[in-house]
Amino acid sequence: MPGGPGAPSSPAASAGSFRDAPSGIAACPPPPLPPPPPASRSPPQACGPRRGASVPQKLAETLSSQYGLNVFVAGLLFLLAWAVHAAGMGKSDLLCVLTALMLLQLLWMLWYVGRSYLQRRLIRPKDTHAGARWLRGSITLFAFITIILGCLKVAYFIGFSECLSATEGVFPVTHAVHTLLQVYFLWGHAKDIILSFKTLERFGVIHSVFTNLLLWANSVLNESKHQLNEHKERLITLGFGNITIVLDDHTPQCNCTPPALCSALSHGIYYLYPFNIEYQILASTMLYVLWKNIGRRVDNSRHQKMQCRFDGVVFGSVLGLTVLAATIAVVVVYMIHIGRSKSKSESALILFYVYAITVLLLMGAAGLVGSWIYRVDEKSLDESKNPARKLDADLLVATASGSWLLSWGSILAIACAETRPPYTWYNLPYSVLVIVEKYVQNLFIIESVHREPEGVPEDVRTLRVVTVCSGEAATMAASSLGSQGLVRDGSTAVNGSPCLQQECCKEDQETGWEGAAGTVRCPDFLQGGVKRRLLRNITAFLFLCNISLWIPPAFGCRPEYDNGLEEIVFGFEPWIIVVNLAMPFSIFYRMHAAAALFEVYCKI
Repeated sequence: MPGGPGAPSSPAASAGSFRDAPSGIAACPPPPLPPPPPASRSPPQACGPRRGASVPQKLAETLSSQYGLNVFVAGLLFLLAWAVHAAGMGKSDLLCVLTALMLLQLLWMLWYVGRSYLQRRLIRPKDTHAGARWLRGSITLFAFITIILGCLKVAYFIGFSECLSATEGVFPVTHAVHTLLQVYFLWGHAKDIILSFKTLERFGVIHSVFTNLLLWANSVLNESKHQLNEHKERLITLGFGNITIVLDDHTPQCNCTPPALCSALSHGIYYLYPFNIEYQILASTMLYVLWKNIGRRVDNSRHQKMQCRFDGVVFGSVLGLTVLAATIAVVVVYMIHIGRSKSKSESALILFYVYAITVLLLMGAAGLVGSWIYRVDEKSLDESKNPARKLDADLLVATASGSWLLSWGSILAIACAETRPPYTWYNLPYSVLVIVEKYVQNLFIIESVHREPEGVPEDVRTLRVVTVCSGEAATMAASSLGSQGLVRDGSTAVNGSPCLQQECCKEDQETGWEGAAGTVRCPDFLQGGVKRRLLRNITAFLFLCNISLWIPPAFGCRPEYDNGLEEIVFGFEPWIIVVNLAMPFSIFYRMHAAAALFEVYCKI
């Protein structure tokens, strides 16, 4: 039998490797080597190990990413030109560009789905971590609301058809068809690992990623314009009359019949934009994971299917639902009082700050308790390669920077302001807690997603350790698990040699991995199922709180707009630009954190 990639090249090298073993590990005699095979049995192999992807694959990845970035930058410039009313750039031109990008993606998805159907009998590798069922269910819900939004836009176009371009009717229809096919595509192919037509597929997937990002940016821009107009109308009630108010009005210059219906459609469209925004960004992230998986080689380790159970989380769920109910009440009161008068606006701001401070304190305390439990109950981490998990962690930190930017701006404005209204002293602790709470929550989520799921079999953990410790032994370990099994007394029999596990994981044993000497023992009150129930309650509470904190900014409750202090210090236009850039990331952070916490809950 020919030697595998992890076998020594010669008996001398094999003996040398055992002579050089570190002290304290029992010397194991090398297994007898089989006789060399005849030259006719197998072709000559390359001298060195293969490392990473080939040069053409790497070039294709680089070329496709640059193509996607150019599409995105060009699309952003079209959006900017329309937003600033550039000469020669109208809304119809922007919608033509977006429609063309969607049609090109539709053609690629139809080609991919058709080719996959013709090759449906072939066995393809899958990324078991990508495209979780709950994630596909969430994107289906948001897509359904997006289609309703498209129907409202079509009705709005019919009402103002006399003075609107035909593209404003074609765009929502194309977007609805694009949404339906994309959801079908993601349900059937989000887990695919593409190993054929890789160059073409890279360009198709990255085009889909940045098309969705441009549709997201378009929705964010439309929603921000609407919020800014409402903010300008009520800013004067807070006494900031020195700010010039110029409405950016895009209302068609013709009559709609009946007027009441057209007004209702206009307002309904903007209340559905938050769901459309979440749909586009979720689709982008799922497609990006598909792009990263092109040409990827997966190991043969078994993936434990996570099952979500909702027993034993009464306390966390009740507390989280209480926060959710309080959030809805605060948003209703805020939207009723803000802009009515100066006193009512100040009372609405104070109410929001008191509510947010209380919720952030509870969330920060819950995150600290969860992180403390992980510190006293050290277990092995899952360090296997996982593009979906890496993207989740990167997005958490990147999108949190939007809130941090707004919070530091508020803190600086409070420090530099000459006069400070009463609600200023609530704004200061609120801004500090936003920074601290997201810092703590990110640590808790990132450590949680890297933890081994509760109840993972010992052989799967051992396989992952062997894979991390020795890349050359990964294939050997995976193949031997299915045929030889594992020895559960601390040593792993890999191709007949129990020394590999000891040599790889000596450092882990010294630091107390899997209950060895030196482990930080878990307190008595956290033994048994108490730790698991406590972590589940913390995760359920944080999940509901993040949903609660997503609601206010998504539906127009934005004190960064309404308190007016930052606009006096930084200037109206600079601060509005900062808010419009940072707010979409802040809103997305809450929904993404909720999605990550749901996955954490299913692992516990």
